[in-house]
This record gives sequence, C-alpha cells and structure tokens, in this order.
Amino acid sequence: MAETAHSGKHETKARSTPSGAPGTMPGDTTGATTGTGPHPAPAAVDLSHCRAQFPALELRVNGYPAAFLDGPGGTQVPRPVIEAMNDYLVRKNANTHGAFLTSRATDETIAAARRALADLLGAEPGEIAFGANMTTLNFALSRAIARGLRPGDEVIVTELDHDADVSPWTALAEQGIVIRQVRVDPETCTLDMEHFASLLGPRTRVVAAGWASNAVGTINDVARIVRMAHEVGALAVIDAVHYAPHGPIDVRALGCDFLLCSVYKFFGPHVGVLYGRREAFERLQTYKVRPQSPEVPEKIETGTLNHEGLAGAAAAVDFIASLGRPYVETFREVLGGASGRRAEALAGMHAIEAYEAPLCQRLLDGLAQIPGVRVYGPPEGHPRTPTVSFTLEGRHPAEVARFLGERGLFVWDGDFYAVTLVERLGLADKGGLVRVGLAPYNTAEEIDRLLEAVEELARSSRPGW
Repeated sequence: MAETAHSGKHETKARSTPSGAPGTMPGDTTGATTGTGPHPAPAAVDLSHCRAQFPALELRVNGYPAAFLDGPGGTQVPRPVIEAMNDYLVRKNANTHGAFLTSRATDETIAAARRALADLLGAEPGEIAFGANMTTLNFALSRAIARGLRPGDEVIVTELDHDADVSPWTALAEQGIVIRQVRVDPETCTLDMEHFASLLGPRTRVVAAGWASNAVGTINDVARIVRMAHEVGALAVIDAVHYAPHGPIDVRALGCDFLLCSVYKFFGPHVGVLYGRREAFERLQTYKVRPQSPEVPEKIETGTLNHEGLAGAAAAVDFIASLGRPYVETFREVLGGASGRRAEALAGMHAIEAYEAPLCQRLLDGLAQIPGVRVYGPPEGHPRTPTVSFTLEGRHPAEVARFLGERGLFVWDGDFYAVTLVERLGLADKGGLVRVGLAPYNTAEEIDRLLEAVEELARSSRPGW
C-alpha cells in the first residue's frame, strides 16, 4: 500500500537508519546499515571518485551546495562525456559518408556509439538506432508498426507509464486500432497483472509497457510481460528510460522486440536510443527519405543525427564501465559470461544499484517520520528504483519544490508526464507530487539536508509554529 507518514516526534539532527539491508532492488548487494547512515556494500560505487567527475556539483545556491536530486528528469554529466563532445566538435565535425578526414571520423563516431550502447544493453551494434529522444523514436516506431495493422487489431498500454509510452500508441485509434489499458492499483502503484492477462487475446498485436515508473519508482515484471505478449503472438515494446540509469539490462535474456531509453538519463547528452531485435526490426516498414538506407538500423533514423551527442553517448557508457571496472570479478556470477566493456558496464550498473539502494531506504525512512508527509510508491519489498514521490499536507507540490530549491535542493513537482497515474492517485487537480530521484553522485548528507528542510516546512504548517 502507499506509505503514509505516522505521527510522532521527528529528529532533525540524528536520523534513524534502516534496521537491515534495503532488499528492495533486484541484484541488491548491500549489507546491513548501522550507525549514522547507510554503508554501501564493498562493491558499491566509489562516491569520492564518482563525484569528482561531475563539475556541476560545484554549483552553489544562496550559499548552499547544490544537491541534484532531480535525476529522473536527467542526470548531470561527467567530464569525460563533456570532453568527448568537445573533441568531436573541434576535431571531427562533419556530415556523413564523405571522402575526407572529418567525415570519416563522423562515420566512426556513429559506429562507436552503436557499439557502446550495444554493450550496455546486451545487443548487437546493428540493432541500435538513435534519434532526438525516446518520444520521437517511439512515435516513429508506432507509425512503422501501424503500417502492418488493420482496424480491429489491438494494442495494450498501461496506466502506470510516462505518456511517451502511451500517446504514440493511443494515436493509432484514429485508424481503427483498439487501445486497451492495463489498470494500476493506486494503493500499491503496481500494475494489475490479472487485468493485463484478461486484455490479451487473438487480436493483440503490440504490448507497450514501462520497465519502471518514472513517477513513483515501481519496477514492473517486464520478463513476465514480454513472455505473456509473445504467448499471443504480440510484439513486446519496453520503455526502459527510467530503469536504465539504475539497473543492468540484457535484451537477449529479456526477449523483448524493441526497447527504448534516453542517454541523458544516464550521464550523457540528449540522445534517444532504440534497440530492435533484428528480425522484428527488419520487418518494420519505416517512413524515410528515398536516399536513406533501407537496412537496419538506419532505416528508422530520419535526417542527420546529433553527432556530438553520439560521441557523448559512447563516453557515457565508458563512464559507467569505469565505475564497474574494479568490481567485474566481484559480480562475475551475475554477468552471464560477459567480457570486455559489456562486463564492465554490467558491473557498473550493479555497483550503482548497490550504492543507491541504501540511500533510497534512508530517504524513505526519514520521510516516514515527518507528520503530514505521504509517500506514493510500491509496498515494502517490491522492486523499485531510488525515485521517491510524496505530498506534504497543506502545501502545494510546487511550493515544496520552490522551498527546497532555495536551499539548493533540486527536486521536481507535477505529474512528470505520468498523466494517468497521477489522475488515478487523485492528485491531478492538486499539483501532482514532489519527486526526489537519486543518482550515484548523491550523498547521505544531501538526503539529511532534504529531510531537515521538509521537516522545517512541515512544522511551519502546524499550529503553534
């Protein structure tokens, strides 16, 4: 059920800590937490090394050091990514397929980006396409798939998802495609899987579902969703935008037909990524200009790509691999025989999980002690990302976000494009939610600063303040 803050005294100086390992994320390797805060596992991200890579962390607001707790909307960018983009613009900037040096360098930049994202996702480079963002790619994908659909065919979406994984499909209703939507349980912020099963049928052609909720952090059982879609002969399209920054992905093991994510959510520039299983990708009837290659993956890439962004995308994967490099042997049993950069990137994602999970638990435990705070998300023990959304009684979410922002605490407010979920929670006309999202450069001290500020605002809302 959704967690509601209990009444009682809340300590603002010394925070209580979790009584044991978080146990709320798949692959979590954290140990018990004791003392004054969570202690990441030995194989967690090295915080000091990680933070040193991010120049944005030097920012101050009204004398406060900036705490970037806005990761679900996009992470900060490390120096290696910035340098890779700068290097492209200075030494390689040209359009593609020319006979001269910089054009050939651009061709190699694109190829290198495909190799890097293939390593991150467990795919082949020829299965990786790029676009302006996930939304643009998903509209292109839905329109291409729709060319093979007939009136009366059915597409299933969910109430939990970001609208970028909903609207590209619901738009197909204009051509007679039937759209069915899986219910979300507003008490637990989880999908009703029995309802999903009841929607599947002989006319189901596509199932589009998110791996994790960008609004409340719920991680869905996407392996089960993919399997159930395939049992009725439907394509499985997975939105991994919110999950990709927080956990390892193996598209081969998952078995999905298409998967989308966004590089700016995991330390890179604004570039969208589409993985397409080769057989499914080749069947697509894409919209393209005549000179564009009819082969995968270029067939879905319209116009000139963001070449400097692709240089940064490859560097972002290399950065994740650098976080995991010291821990490849530690995680060897869960790397599935991977080697090279693929193994390092997987280890990096496991290390990120191990670091973020106890911080998330610290945040959840602290919010639960503040009267008037209500946290919305999956129940304890359900897999989740370190994204926590809440409301504060008597305060509009935008007011809370402004109050925190003035103290250098950057959080989001609103519906985060998870429109239907916020409606089901009864918050659409109340300003939505306040959202806090963690990344591996966040610290326990930043969590405590946030909790103290929320407590201060909560006390000011009570009589006698």
